Amino acid sequence: MDNAHHRARKRFGQHFLHDTTVVARIVDAVHPRPGEHLVEIGPGLGAMTRQLLPRVGRLEAVELDRDVIPRLQARCRDLGELVVYQQDALDFDFAALVTDDRPLRLVGNLPYNISTPLLFHLLRFAPLIQDMHFMLQKEVVERLAADPGGRDYGRLSVMIQFHCRVDTLFPVAPEAFSPAPKVDSKVVRLIPRPRPPVAVAPERLARLVRQAFAQRRKTLRNNLRGLLEVGEIQAAGIDPGVRPETLSLEQFAALANRL
Repeated sequence: MDNAHHRARKRFGQHFLHDTTVVARIVDAVHPRPGEHLVEIGPGLGAMTRQLLPRVGRLEAVELDRDVIPRLQARCRDLGELVVYQQDALDFDFAALVTDDRPLRLVGNLPYNISTPLLFHLLRFAPLIQDMHFMLQKEVVERLAADPGGRDYGRLSVMIQFHCRVDTLFPVAPEAFSPAPKVDSKVVRLIPRPRPPVAVAPERLARLVRQAFAQRRKTLRNNLRGLLEVGEIQAAGIDPGVRPETLSLEQFAALANRL
């Protein structure tokens, strides 16, 4: 059973990975071991599932497209125990999968159209997660890893870097997929931090950063109006006239601690 028998669906943002070399590289990067608690997001027709499942023995998967699930199960029948949840990963409760002291290891070739909201959703479960290996649009990975000052740096960069260490692994060309997307992809490893790098309440930081980047081209003074007075921004040692993308995580934390 191959991809030709299943049309990828635009509304699900599906691009099925078919390049076996790329699959092998991702699986090697994950380095799954027997008995680990592996969860695959959007397994599709199982290109990665078929390689991961025999290595762990049991794998859970979250798949929205009910039409691919019977094929996925058929292709993995003799490889181990596969448990599939036919649900949208965007509102899936990953905490419900944790039944013992094993942390979750998440893997996925994430649909481009939901990758940013999905990453924010997954951050809620960061304390339960050992690591995440995702294939994402190259631009998204560049935003995850961005340093302050550039145009890639934004709300996603700050919040992901607060919760996780970001390792960019390798690029993947469009030809590795069917249908080939119009963009390049990259594989990234996110490792939730045992302790945040800065002392700040996550909810406060999230609220402040969301408002700071509400309009990128405006200054902090304008974006934070209603949250912080100009004097409070200055008291945190920050010029109210700068744009949000120039601030480091530490500086955002200093502002959030004044809320």
